[in-house]
Amino acid sequence: MPTATTPAELAPADLTPAPLDREAGYALLAQLAGPVAAATLGGLDGVAPGFPDWIVTSLFGGTYQRPGLALRDRQIANLAALTALGGVEPQLADHVRNSLRIGMTREEITEVLVHLAPYVGVPKTLAGLRVATATFAAADTPADTPADTPADAPAADAEGTAGAADTDGSEGRR
Repeated sequence: MPTATTPAELAPADLTPAPLDREAGYALLAQLAGPVAAATLGGLDGVAPGFPDWIVTSLFGGTYQRPGLALRDRQIANLAALTALGGVEPQLADHVRNSLRIGMTREEITEVLVHLAPYVGVPKTLAGLRVATATFAAADTPADTPADTPADAPAADAEGTAGAADTDGSEGRR
């Protein structure tokens, strides 16, 4: 009978474990998301106490701290994953803003999304481009003036999640 293989035996010898650095996570989140992050986390902590801290510590203080990918490359992966997933427009908009903050151009962000069309389908690509376009427009609008929302963009509900009530996640599926 074969012996069981342990997880440690399956991992490549040169794989670096992800650290869990809470302070580094909050510092990176502040760099990426700016002041809006604190308000978002505070609201989420009121609903799910401790969950935002877990997200920041494990994701921004863990996975993002691993060597091997530059922050720009991680953002490209995030844009692709969120667009492919669909139904996560608020998170995609956050990562479009984050990508701009770290120096990606609008053209690069747009090209990432266009490149996805043959892999995730035209409807999901169009949905991603709609989010990016609205995010770019909001970035051009002074903070005291609300941006015009495109007529076909999903409306935000009371919790700020766009189109959550009418999005079943099937958009672009074949």
